[in-house]
Amino acid sequence: MTEQPQSTTGKPFGRLRAGFTRKTVGRDAVAGLVLGVESVPDGLAAGLLAGLNPVSGLYAYLFGMVGAAVFTSSSFMAVQATGAMSLVVADAAILSRPDPAGALVTLGMLTGVIMVVAGLLKGGRLLRFVPTAVMTGFITAVGVNIVLGQLGNFTGYAARGDGRVQRTLDLLLHIGGISWPTLLVGVLTIGGIVLLQRTPLKAMGMVVAVILGSALAVLFTDVLGLPVALVRDITDVPSGLPGPVLPDLDQVVPLFVPALSLALVGLVQGAAVSGAFRNVNGRTADASRDFIGQGAGNLLSGLFQGSPVGGSMSGSALIVAAGARSRLAFFIASGVMALVVLTLSGLVGFVAMPALAALLIVVGVATVKPAKITSVARTGPVQTIVMATTFVLTIVIPLQFAVLFGVGLGIILYVASQSNRLRLVRLEFAEGRRMRETEPPGTLPGADVVVLQPYGSLFFASAPTFSAGLPMVTAESTGSVVVIRLRGVDEIGLSLIDVLRGYATRLQSRGSLLKLVVSNDHVLRQLQHENVSTLIGQENLYRSTEWVGDTVLRAVADAEAYVADQQSGGVAADDSRQ
Repeated sequence: MTEQPQSTTGKPFGRLRAGFTRKTVGRDAVAGLVLGVESVPDGLAAGLLAGLNPVSGLYAYLFGMVGAAVFTSSSFMAVQATGAMSLVVADAAILSRPDPAGALVTLGMLTGVIMVVAGLLKGGRLLRFVPTAVMTGFITAVGVNIVLGQLGNFTGYAARGDGRVQRTLDLLLHIGGISWPTLLVGVLTIGGIVLLQRTPLKAMGMVVAVILGSALAVLFTDVLGLPVALVRDITDVPSGLPGPVLPDLDQVVPLFVPALSLALVGLVQGAAVSGAFRNVNGRTADASRDFIGQGAGNLLSGLFQGSPVGGSMSGSALIVAAGARSRLAFFIASGVMALVVLTLSGLVGFVAMPALAALLIVVGVATVKPAKITSVARTGPVQTIVMATTFVLTIVIPLQFAVLFGVGLGIILYVASQSNRLRLVRLEFAEGRRMRETEPPGTLPGADVVVLQPYGSLFFASAPTFSAGLPMVTAESTGSVVVIRLRGVDEIGLSLIDVLRGYATRLQSRGSLLKLVVSNDHVLRQLQHENVSTLIGQENLYRSTEWVGDTVLRAVADAEAYVADQQSGGVAADDSRQ
């Protein structure tokens, strides 16, 4: 069944109507029920991980999924409060700000605005600048940070320290301060999650394990007098849905860097989800439109006091495994969550904090992919160093800065790799229009024609590599012609133009010429605008045609004629002197 007919392309509500059919509604209802029930403890855990009221994570799941499902091009992208994004929120210290509620709304909506703008500007193309080594180091560190960040709730010890690493060291130095009932609830919950996920319950096993762990915590607290922290101990779980809250505009500037980092994390994770789960109709997802969908999810989540959200691999995998056939499943899942909040809020308050911590620890461990780490390490020492550097920085500095560092490092690596990929080859011609590629000479000989073809990106960072590959002009390099064939080059930077200008000047000082064969009108205009055509002579600037090889052969013929003229002129001058 086609979910998105051509007539509804670009019309979100038209796409929604096209996806809801009698044939799929039953499977969507089941999948939505599974995701909705599973998202209740997940949402509370996400709020806890973000250093917020756990209910904020619940609202993020509820409203974020609905807002995003209207606009995403990926039918199965679950937009939720992911572990990485929750850690960025935690490092932003929302609760320490003068108006925590307004700051949270501002952070969510600002993140949404950045995502929407990125989508409208077709920002999906920017994802290629983030290398695998950077993302592997970052995601691995996120998994470790999730585990370290929950050791306090898992053990019941209020560790002291400025960061997760310091608090972990403090915990290790004060083992005696651990609450053994709390630790027992956490350990048994982890065991229950691991065991029950291997049964027919699968993902629902996490929910059952959290319920059983919470029941044990209530037994310890209310019957045996051994206190174990519950959600009700840190917040009052409301019995109704929240109303909209306006953002605190005074917090826009202070929260811009965390919002930008959240947007980058969400966009990268969303792109991974888009690539992993294809639409039922077979159409490839549009990463830029998914940016807009995630932005809409953040705007709605933020408006209703939810933490920031992004594409979730685990949520998407769950709803696909549960048999979803359209995005209707997300609306059903949000409805189930709303029903839980409205009717079972009292029971939600009995969820045990160590049980939620156990759930997050399982998620954190699963985030670390040894096979991916090994794969990156095998690519070479440079990629390994990049991965390790990103990992260490993500562990020791706030995540919003680590994210920006990772993106910056990715761009630097991209520029460096592109500049190093540039190489020059010499083209030699035989009868019958045959060409062969050889190494260019290190020094330009006299009375010769050298044809050069660059391969790779010609932009500012590759200028030194390009210049170093050109044959050196010496006192013997007289009466020669260098032909540079720029076929397939559609952009040339000013740094490269300066290299060509300088090389042409050196050639002319020895009575030699530079000829350029150009296949792109934009490059031709650049050369003319920068007066390169005036320097080398308009007759030495050739515009390629659709016939491959014709223009460069014409340039070579002209070059050979020039060399012959120079030689005959030199012979005539010698004869006259004799």
